[in-house]
Amino acid sequence: MARYAGLSVYTGNAHPAFARAVCEYIKIPLGDAEVSKFANDNIFAKFNENVRERDVFLVQSLTRSAEGMGVSDAIMELVIMIDACRRASAGRITAVMPFYAYGRSDKKDQPRVPITARLLADMIEVAGADRVLTMDLHQAQIQGFFTVPVDELTGFRMLREFFRDLLAGGNAVVVAPDLGFANEARKLFAEPLRLPLAVVQKRHLGNTGETEAMVLIGDVRGRTAIIVDDEIDLGGTVLNAVNLLLDEGGATEVHAAVAHATLSRDAAEKVAHSRLRSLVTTDSVPIPEDKLSDKINVLSVAPLFGEAIRRIHEGESVGALFDSASVQLPLRLTWRGGKRGSGGPSSSH
Repeated sequence: MARYAGLSVYTGNAHPAFARAVCEYIKIPLGDAEVSKFANDNIFAKFNENVRERDVFLVQSLTRSAEGMGVSDAIMELVIMIDACRRASAGRITAVMPFYAYGRSDKKDQPRVPITARLLADMIEVAGADRVLTMDLHQAQIQGFFTVPVDELTGFRMLREFFRDLLAGGNAVVVAPDLGFANEARKLFAEPLRLPLAVVQKRHLGNTGETEAMVLIGDVRGRTAIIVDDEIDLGGTVLNAVNLLLDEGGATEVHAAVAHATLSRDAAEKVAHSRLRSLVTTDSVPIPEDKLSDKINVLSVAPLFGEAIRRIHEGESVGALFDSASVQLPLRLTWRGGKRGSGGPSSSH
């Protein structure tokens, strides 16, 4: 694949390895930019090459970095880089966010609380972004918080391909860990694999992020259960569902397919010592070395984002990436059950 005229990709410090993998797929070098902090904690960004009239893609997951940089710094780096691009007369600026922060703050469900997902969208637009490229938002309506075009990719296409061999026998069931994700689990996982769907009804415990699994709706007895969710953070939702499926539902084993593994606090340790057979996720957020275990498998969605960037730049359909019959992408593991991946297996999607 030749270098594309007028296309530039840059990154902040949240997940630079992902941006490098994207550029490796497109076969262009990662752009030369510096993003750093002054002694007073103020962020500085500078592009060390001409971006005038170029098609610029700024890759930044809005999450903690592997080195411990916080979410707020990741957000500020992105909007400062967008502003720097706009003032340098870039032709078009696309904010590429494999993980979009504050996705769970998407509505006013209590008195006197913010809708931070909308506030963040406003910040990105005011900074000067012309379009947005992201993946598996917590709720699809977050797209509507932007007035610029939004392309929302999904990592579940690759996740379900990973499970295809395991599910070949047909004695499996897809499980949505809450009612809110049931429709997405059905559409993105159960229907393409022609599997039944079960749902766990859960209850949130205040604003702590912790949950309590309550009731299982559906039949999982004697089956392999695949929990499908957009994010695993503290791990309570998934791990409570695991116990419910095994103890009350009678499932034979439980796996989880999750788009984003933020794994806050001791969530990774809980996963490692849980009865979950495996957790399969993507590299949309960086997972520090000390949080990886033999139960975690990490699939790279960098080729997916690379192909989307190429298509946006060339004016081709991004929607075609949702059709497994029309676009083939490599299925690559960056971490598989206790060891670093070396490219991983390839698969046609």
